[in-house]
Amino acid sequence: MSPLPATMRAVGIARPGPPEVLVPAQRPIPAPGRGEVLIRVAAAGVNRPDVLQRKGLYPPPPGASDIPGLEVAGEVVAAGEGAARWQAGDRVCALVTGGGYAEYATAHESHCLPFPAGLGAVEAAALPETCFTVWSNVFERAALGPGETLLVQGGASGIGTTAIQMARAFGHRVFATAGTPEKCAACERLGAERAVNYRSEDFVAVVKAATGGRGADVILDMVGGDYVARELQALADDGRLVLIAFLGGSRVSLDLMPLMLRRLTITGSTLRARPVEVKARIAAALGEKVWPLIEAGAIRPAIHATFPLADAARAHALMESGGHIGKIVLTVP
Repeated sequence: MSPLPATMRAVGIARPGPPEVLVPAQRPIPAPGRGEVLIRVAAAGVNRPDVLQRKGLYPPPPGASDIPGLEVAGEVVAAGEGAARWQAGDRVCALVTGGGYAEYATAHESHCLPFPAGLGAVEAAALPETCFTVWSNVFERAALGPGETLLVQGGASGIGTTAIQMARAFGHRVFATAGTPEKCAACERLGAERAVNYRSEDFVAVVKAATGGRGADVILDMVGGDYVARELQALADDGRLVLIAFLGGSRVSLDLMPLMLRRLTITGSTLRARPVEVKARIAAALGEKVWPLIEAGAIRPAIHATFPLADAARAHALMESGGHIGKIVLTVP
């Protein structure tokens, strides 16, 4: 393998602000630390936390790169001390704490997974952030069990399209919400039994009617705000509400009596700053239980658009417009 250059092309954040503050930059190639690998990036996923970081609302955790980007796919080119799981030339996708919008990125070796058979770099780059998030929140934290029903808010998002397919692949009934007829139709093509247009329909009434008055056992919510009180109404007894974002605001006013009377649970999590060991455990579970389903075609990343790395600002503008269905991915020449 040819020697690595000293610098790389990347996308930096000039200052907090609109998409235009994402600017090309030359950075030193990062050196992999203990237990880490260096990946020559072929593609990088674009996610909502990247947008928040660009706006100055989601700073990287201590020790993480200030370059945005939480998931990459590419080729291993070097390994740090003690990293022996991957060899130079292996094609991997990885969850990273930052640094994805660049030609090279480091990742802990235990947070890498192989390209699923049949998938290229663009599709592989769309997997880590969504799969880690859905698995840890829906299947671990909320413990979606046999015979239970899932409601996915924001079903046309990258997280939503993954959650629909993953739950469906494990045999669950799935409902979703989305904001246009086109997005609702996409959710149903991906496996939702019924997608609710939240602009013209009441998701509480629809889900209750479809489940014989019982409601959903688990709700995955990226909205928060005034949705939370309605989601408690849409939950079945012993139901679990999992919050992973707050597009509608993080402050709510609630009557907590239903939690006691119906044994409901409200929980939530973030992923980026969790310990290496926790993310390693999630990666291992994905490799064992989800990667075979991807390779079998039961789960497939929904790619809405790709942009060259230098056009990261356009990718962010599209994400903020809400016009996408599924994932937006940056490609690195």
